[in-house]
Amino acid sequence: MNTAPPLPALPFRLGGVHHVAYRCKDAKETVLWYRRMLGMDFVLAIAEDRVPSTKAPDPYMHVFLDAGGGNVLAFFELPTQPPMGRDPATPAWVQHIAFKLANRAALLAAKDHLEAQGVEVLGVTDHSLFHSIYFFDPNGHRLELSCPDPDEAALQARLDEVKWAMLEEWSQTRRAPRHAAFLHERELGTPVETGR
Repeated sequence: MNTAPPLPALPFRLGGVHHVAYRCKDAKETVLWYRRMLGMDFVLAIAEDRVPSTKAPDPYMHVFLDAGGGNVLAFFELPTQPPMGRDPATPAWVQHIAFKLANRAALLAAKDHLEAQGVEVLGVTDHSLFHSIYFFDPNGHRLELSCPDPDEAALQARLDEVKWAMLEEWSQTRRAPRHAAFLHERELGTPVETGR
């Protein structure tokens, strides 16, 4: 399949992401860290002794932070639950939250700021379409800051042409299709032959 199947006719249309919520170890520490490291404003706090949706007795503090552009990042502190963990079968680099920056100068300034605050930063990583740095918050959540490449629009157009073919090939083989191998050639060097 090289073309998109038609979208279903639904009686509603999504208007964007209202918020994304993660767990945190300490709500206050998390709010202060995101303010200091990323300049996020503290928008809202909600706390209850019972969960409104399930009615389960489970005290929590739910904090909301302004991630810019109308986006909200939220956290739950759950003091009566077992300590936070992560899925041991999922590599630490997989689950992450990525935030946009305007350009490479902003990305490099953010990297300098974070490192000056003692945060270990990985990158700048060249994804061709965009460039990123990676680091962890105090809860162990991986974060990414990204800025667009000057050729982002042209690269996005190339990717748009092959996305359905790539998805179909992946679903059949579970091996990385080479349709968009150009994306990481600068970062990874000569593309690795995959045996096809």
